Amino acid sequence: MRSVIAASVPASYDFGNNPAMAVIVSIAVGYLIGCISLSYFIAKLKGFDIRKHGSGNAGASNVIITVGKKAGAFVAIFDIFKAYFAIQLTVGLFGNMPIIGTVTGVAAILGHIFPFYMGFKGGKGFASLGGTILAMDYRMFFVFLIFAIFVVFISNYVCFGPTSVSALFPFAYGYIYRESGGVYAMFILLIATIAIIYRHLENFRRIKEGNELKFSFLWNRKAEADRFGVENDDGTTYPFELEHEDGYIKHKEE
Repeated sequence: MRSVIAASVPASYDFGNNPAMAVIVSIAVGYLIGCISLSYFIAKLKGFDIRKHGSGNAGASNVIITVGKKAGAFVAIFDIFKAYFAIQLTVGLFGNMPIIGTVTGVAAILGHIFPFYMGFKGGKGFASLGGTILAMDYRMFFVFLIFAIFVVFISNYVCFGPTSVSALFPFAYGYIYRESGGVYAMFILLIATIAIIYRHLENFRRIKEGNELKFSFLWNRKAEADRFGVENDDGTTYPFELEHEDGYIKHKEE
């Protein structure tokens, strides 16, 4: 996975003979770029903390809920390409180390999920996982994108898409690239899998309790708003408005 950036990087920056330095730099670069939470900053410009509205998640799906579809799509694209860019950058620096891209991608995902300046409470990592897959193998990116869309439409819950992809991709990549370090990459990717599934446990709990926003919200917004019936201070109805820190919501009939 040789980056196109590599050709423009001066030879003096090649730390390929120092694996420890390469890993440390890649983790730092991936994490810091991953920490850039566009959803958080957009919400701040709108005058609210995105983690206290909608689903409580600092990610593209919650931007769709609280700000709008166009803003949410822009955030999703940004989150994909921040991980992609981070990998391209470090592979350009340490291209002779096969697992560097994987290390950077996982660090970017962890940065997105646990940004230091947000009290380590960020997004859920799916878009950044997508950017990692795109950088590692663009063909697998499209296969898993179609798979995720299929799972989400069938289940009608967004959370099943990212958790399914995060669980399957490491093993698929490890098997396909088993002759070129894929097994090592698999174990590194499983770190991201654990973090992504951990961040979605609250979604599974809410599904069990009947309190999770359905994917059909995108085209049937009123039905979901009526189902939850929670109104913001300005009179705007936000389906799935958080009432408590533990994520529970207050139904209108209560």
